[in-house]
Amino acid sequence: MTAALSPSARKVQAALAAFGLGLEVRQFDASTRTASDAAAAIGCTVGQIAKSILFRAASSGRPVLVIACGTNRVDEKKVAALLGEKLGKADAEFVRSQTGFAIGGVPPVGHDVRPEIFVDQDLMAFAEIWAAAGTPNAVFRLTPRDLARITGGRVATIA
Repeated sequence: MTAALSPSARKVQAALAAFGLGLEVRQFDASTRTASDAAAAIGCTVGQIAKSILFRAASSGRPVLVIACGTNRVDEKKVAALLGEKLGKADAEFVRSQTGFAIGGVPPVGHDVRPEIFVDQDLMAFAEIWAAAGTPNAVFRLTPRDLARITGGRVATIA
C-alpha cells in the first residue's frame, strides 16, 4: 500500500467521511483497475469486488451507474428494463464529465453529477465487499448494505 492518497482518492475519502461510517480509502502500488487485479491486490475473491460501470441512458443522456459483482457481466437489457430506457455506451469523456473520475477508478460515491444507480443483488451474499476509490489503484471496504445505503442505489438482478 502507498502512504499518501492521490487527489481523486482524497475526494472519495471526503465523500465517504460524510456518511460517518469510518470507511477508509486504501491506495495500493499494484493496479486495482480490473476486478481480478483488485482481488489479487486486496487478497479477496473476485466476487467481492463491486465494479462500477457507467452507462449513458440512450434517450435522456443521463448517467446510469451499475455497481456489479466482480464475477458478473451486466445484462444491459435487464438494466434498461429497470430504468425504463435503453442504455448506451459511455465513453471516457462522458465518464469523466459526469463522475469527475477516469474509467478504471470510478467510485460508487462522490460524483460530479448524481447518476441513477443500480446495485447488483449478487453483492448482497458477501459480508464485506471492496469498491473503487477514484483511481485505478485505490479501493475501500464496506458491507453490501452500506453500499446500497450510501449510494441510494436500487438493489436488483442485473446479470
